[in-house]
Amino acid sequence: MVIERDVVVGDGRVLRAFDSGGDGAVVFWHHGTPHTGAFIAPLLAGAAARGVRLVTYARPGYGGSTVVPGRDVASAAGDAAAVADAFGVDGFAVMGASGGGPHALACAALLGGRVRAAAVFAGLAPYAHEDAWFAGMADDRALRAALEGRAARLEQAAHAEFNPAVFTDADWATLDGDWGALGQDAGRAAAFGPDGQVDDDIAYVSGWGFDPADVAVPVLIVHGDQDRMVPVWHGSRLAGLVPGAVRWERPDDGHVSVMSAYGDALDWLAAR
Repeated sequence: MVIERDVVVGDGRVLRAFDSGGDGAVVFWHHGTPHTGAFIAPLLAGAAARGVRLVTYARPGYGGSTVVPGRDVASAAGDAAAVADAFGVDGFAVMGASGGGPHALACAALLGGRVRAAAVFAGLAPYAHEDAWFAGMADDRALRAALEGRAARLEQAAHAEFNPAVFTDADWATLDGDWGALGQDAGRAAAFGPDGQVDDDIAYVSGWGFDPADVAVPVLIVHGDQDRMVPVWHGSRLAGLVPGAVRWERPDDGHVSVMSAYGDALDWLAAR
């Protein structure tokens, strides 16, 4: 039975948080952009099969969590710590997919001994003020608008339409199967307005507020070579920035189909 609760943090903000329950090892999940923050079925099924307890929350602006304009990636560490405290969790591993990847790494870098290991699926690398950062993206309009500031990104969001070219045939096949809930949840996120996605995008192309080189726990980076949303170059860059990172190459996977390695990544985290 998933526990859902609102966690009030020090400045009076609310974070909508979720706990799958149980007494197993804890993995703190960081959702992608955009998502509601609620658990989806394949996440819960994979964790339950391994006796893993999942904890998560909706980042500010998503799923009932208070909007925080100007937040950086590093702010996820404090929010995650508050959620973990609320659920009585001390140590945990972190895992994030797509936009959740940088936020998972923030926790690994900034929460000291509380984080034991980290796994990143299809995660973005830090923006280094170089056009190459966008190379290979099937649709970079939102992120380029984010470079111009919040007003420009909100204006872009008001007229944006989903571009199906960001997904490969393997991605679409995965969305037609067990991970269909991933696409459905992204669609539901629209009901909460654009703020979460807008503030995520601005955070990605701004200073993250921490250095990936400061991550001192085991890190697994999983990236599909065919990814058209966050090209594989980002996975390679992250692997070079995080000391000792282990990289799993997925030559046939795109942005969504790479999640077929989710169970194996849970096993990797559990072993550490």
